[in-house]
Amino acid sequence: MNKLEQAENKLEQAEREKLESQSGLDEDAIEQADPIGRSIEEIANLHVHMESKVDRHQRSIETITAFLGRPSFLYIILLFVACWILLNISLMLSGIRPVDPPPFTWLELIISISALLMTTVVLITQWRQNRATELRRHLDLQVNVLVEQKVTKLIELVEELRRDLPQIEDRHDPEVEALKQQVNPHEVVSSFNQLIKEAAREEAAQERE
Repeated sequence: MNKLEQAENKLEQAEREKLESQSGLDEDAIEQADPIGRSIEEIANLHVHMESKVDRHQRSIETITAFLGRPSFLYIILLFVACWILLNISLMLSGIRPVDPPPFTWLELIISISALLMTTVVLITQWRQNRATELRRHLDLQVNVLVEQKVTKLIELVEELRRDLPQIEDRHDPEVEALKQQVNPHEVVSSFNQLIKEAAREEAAQERE
């Protein structure tokens, strides 16, 4: 009886190990078959890495900028200005010397200083956003160049396969030969700038005519 129980226990243990190994393989297969999920996770990790480098002063300024961009901040400004004007006019009508009589010089000074501070805060926030945008553009350019290289390699492999297959007639395709050439980013930028200059010269010539 003991031997039978031991055999059953070993069989159950073997089945459990088999199921665990299969589940592990299934998880690996699912992970490998989901490149979109991996790409999203990598992009999220990149965003977290970029945000982790921001110091607390920059975060405080960006929090202020986010508050300044809300509609509630506009209502607060309108309420403050209205209360300031009504308070000083009420004091003046009551025979009490107002803090800021018309034309409300102190109010103008407060608004000017506040506008200067808000402009500075917004510019600081915009500077970091522009820097992050520039980094993303460089990343997009690198990805596009890598994709172009992969596509070029695929075209070369397809052409080699076509030449090796006897049932397919071998022929010369100029378009394919052009697509097989790797794109040089410097040449693309130079050609683009040249086209812009030529278009500007043509437009200037038409204006003179």
